[in-house]
Amino acid sequence: MQEILFNFISKYVSLTEDEQNALVSLDIFRSVKKGTTLLKEGQKSKESYFVLKGCIRTYYVLDGEEKTTAFYTEMEAFTPPCVINKTPSEYYISCVEDTILTVSNSDMEVEVNSKFPKFEIMCRILSEELLAKQRIDFDEFKTSSPEQRYLNLLQSRPDLIQRVPQHQLASFLGIKPQSLSRLRARITEKDKG
Repeated sequence: MQEILFNFISKYVSLTEDEQNALVSLDIFRSVKKGTTLLKEGQKSKESYFVLKGCIRTYYVLDGEEKTTAFYTEMEAFTPPCVINKTPSEYYISCVEDTILTVSNSDMEVEVNSKFPKFEIMCRILSEELLAKQRIDFDEFKTSSPEQRYLNLLQSRPDLIQRVPQHQLASFLGIKPQSLSRLRARITEKDKG
């Protein structure tokens, strides 16, 4: 687990042995079972997540129906807005698969960043990358049809098609599960023709 994390970090900054040991000593690695809820609506949290293996999703419950807003898979970081705003969470975070995460909290991050300034630099770069990606994803979602969204997903994150239950995928795409079935059938027909 540590090696996966160190390999990822090395793309941004190089770590000394002391820095690696400092990270390991924080006891940030967690194995979490599929179906586990990491955060509930109304809960307060200081925890940020980084997925080493597996998949987590964020979703709202509106009128008794789950509305999936995002999936986070290997090498993706996620800090819920409630951590930054210090408010109760407006949504849920749960594990779609058995997942291995690093879990850090804001107090820990302040301490690590003050001891090792390069972590702060890396976090800033990661935040900028994530913000840019989310902006593109949001614009794409707003300006495309459900079929385009599905085709974009097939191209950009084909693994999700196999890993995520169809009803969650449909919700993420902003359509009903029946519509997703019809859409998939139509695309399959086009590919055969």
